Amino acid sequence: MTRTPTVPGRHDERGPEGRRPMRSAVLPGDSALSRLRPLDGAAVSMTSGFWAERIRTNRTTTIGAGHAQLIHAGNFQNLRLAAGANGRYQALSDTSGSPFPFLDTDVYKWLEAIGWELGRGRDPDMETAADEAIDLVRAAQHEDGYINSYVQVVGGGLPYRDLAWGHEFYCVGHLIQAGIAWQRSLDDGRLLGIAMRAADHIDREFGPGGRDGIDGHPEIEMALVELWRTTGERRYLDLASRLIELRGHGLLGAGRFGSAYWQDHAPVRTATTVAGHAVRQLYLDCGAVDVAVETGDQELLDAVIRRWTDMVATRRYVTGGLGSRRWDEAFGDPYELPPDQAYAETCASIASVMLGWRLLLATGEPRFADAIERTMFNGMLSGVSLDGTRFFYVNPLQVRSRRSAGEGEGAGRKAWYPCACCPPNLMRLLSSWEQYVASTDDAGIQIHQYGSGTIAAETAGGPVRLEVETDYPWHGRVLVRILESPAEPWTLTMRIPPGGRSVTVTDPAGSVVRPPVDAGSVDCHRAWRADDTVELAMELPPRVIASDPRTDATRGCVVVERGPLVYCIETADIPDAVELEDVAVAEAVEPVATDRSDVGASIVGLSMPASIRKGATSTLGNDIEIGAIPYFAWANRAVAAMRVWIPTVDSAAPTDTDTGPVEGSAQRDG
Repeated sequence: MTRTPTVPGRHDERGPEGRRPMRSAVLPGDSALSRLRPLDGAAVSMTSGFWAERIRTNRTTTIGAGHAQLIHAGNFQNLRLAAGANGRYQALSDTSGSPFPFLDTDVYKWLEAIGWELGRGRDPDMETAADEAIDLVRAAQHEDGYINSYVQVVGGGLPYRDLAWGHEFYCVGHLIQAGIAWQRSLDDGRLLGIAMRAADHIDREFGPGGRDGIDGHPEIEMALVELWRTTGERRYLDLASRLIELRGHGLLGAGRFGSAYWQDHAPVRTATTVAGHAVRQLYLDCGAVDVAVETGDQELLDAVIRRWTDMVATRRYVTGGLGSRRWDEAFGDPYELPPDQAYAETCASIASVMLGWRLLLATGEPRFADAIERTMFNGMLSGVSLDGTRFFYVNPLQVRSRRSAGEGEGAGRKAWYPCACCPPNLMRLLSSWEQYVASTDDAGIQIHQYGSGTIAAETAGGPVRLEVETDYPWHGRVLVRILESPAEPWTLTMRIPPGGRSVTVTDPAGSVVRPPVDAGSVDCHRAWRADDTVELAMELPPRVIASDPRTDATRGCVVVERGPLVYCIETADIPDAVELEDVAVAEAVEPVATDRSDVGASIVGLSMPASIRKGATSTLGNDIEIGAIPYFAWANRAVAAMRVWIPTVDSAAPTDTDTGPVEGSAQRDG
């Protein structure tokens, strides 16, 4: 692989504050308004267990499948056309009849995933495919730095004529993030050089003193902040800050869905709730957090936290999914969370993980790590099949047995989509997932997410290496072993997942601590020695949780959870003669954990008694036994009916039987 750094004078890049770059998608500066610091992705390795398997599938299968689909869908060909080749632009149309203008980002997100993966280890096939793609992107870029295959081929070559729908800044944002991944993982500046020239083109026209304009789809804001963090060029941070401040003043007009659709209805500092297109809102708030922590703007950071808190309390599905309106891919009103009409776009779940991580670093509050866990295990992971080759764009919480004509196909995953933003987004998140596992501060190391592997970090006294052993989420034991430690004391902080019960922590001296049930984390401070161990032990009993009665669509229903996992029922797990819509459970039903390796390796399912509701016709009598599987694993068998929220026998609004997170109620993870 040819590695030609294109950042002048920065081959041994140390960033704006003199630090050597790390393999991290988010890297706040040393003076940032940030409570925690990310670890180098190279210092965290998932070696076995749940997340290691999914990272491995992403690397060995999903990214390669994505490459084949990008060829088939025409994304590479469109870039060739922008570079001067002959042919026809390949893109389907959106609801307005216009071809999708943002398909270059599918290539950029795929390249970002490869950048993180190659930082983990070489792969000749991946390297060859990526080299060809990078050469193609370079060839497509105009001499003045502008790049957008849609505008160059279909749009007459005139930039920035349709800021509302053109997605030009959005595309450059994803290009920047891909370039940063390659620079930080591989010291390879090819993509970063292309991205800088594209960002400079935007800055010349829209930077301070230039034209007032914002993109209809936020995304570039967080990318520009990271570009400043990488290059030390202040103009990128200034441009990001300017774009944040310009939004909310009606520059984009009402459009088809109203100004709230693209968050142009109220200034970012004063908007009290999330609004409009879910992914756009979450990407915008990612950029706002990045600007806030780098400029020391507590008011801006508080505005994002205020929106997040309200969103989780009133607009988040129990799976972590976001967006309840299909027509405009938008947030609905408070407690408007219909399970069958849920949009819950996979990209929205990914965006919420990205935002949650930024808020966790900024504040150190465990609730943001709790939210990341819930979304990763449920709202995000449901977006890709167990074998890593098929995807969901929309993640409903209910699919009916009897569906309208033409809707049957929509219940199954697809190999790709005409608007394929979600599959490569999944690829880049899974490729960078190890970056979200742990952090550090002046006191020590914090472990936020659990999986077997190793963690290395620098503390004030010197280097630390940890080994983590766990079968989480299937079992609740997490063992941390000290492999290396300085003599000086430091603090190991372990998050206590809200899904655990009867939590105990055993330190190296054998002392047992029982943190309060609502404790967000536990601190172990001492002088550590090699082979010291700390054990976090949690019971993971199944939990039955009632819907908030303010959520009309699920009033009188319950959801079943175990650990961080939300469970669902599929037709395959009820008796043949029964329709899923006729199944109900008692309010006090007690599910039992069962082996479901028939669905996927190591999967723990649930079994529970149920009834056939009054009025339903059945030859089985009223009492039946049903199974439930983790929501992320649904639609890996024949797709029939599925539901997350289960009606109770009397259809009355029950009382919570647990203190876990409830759809539409503010719990610790919100």
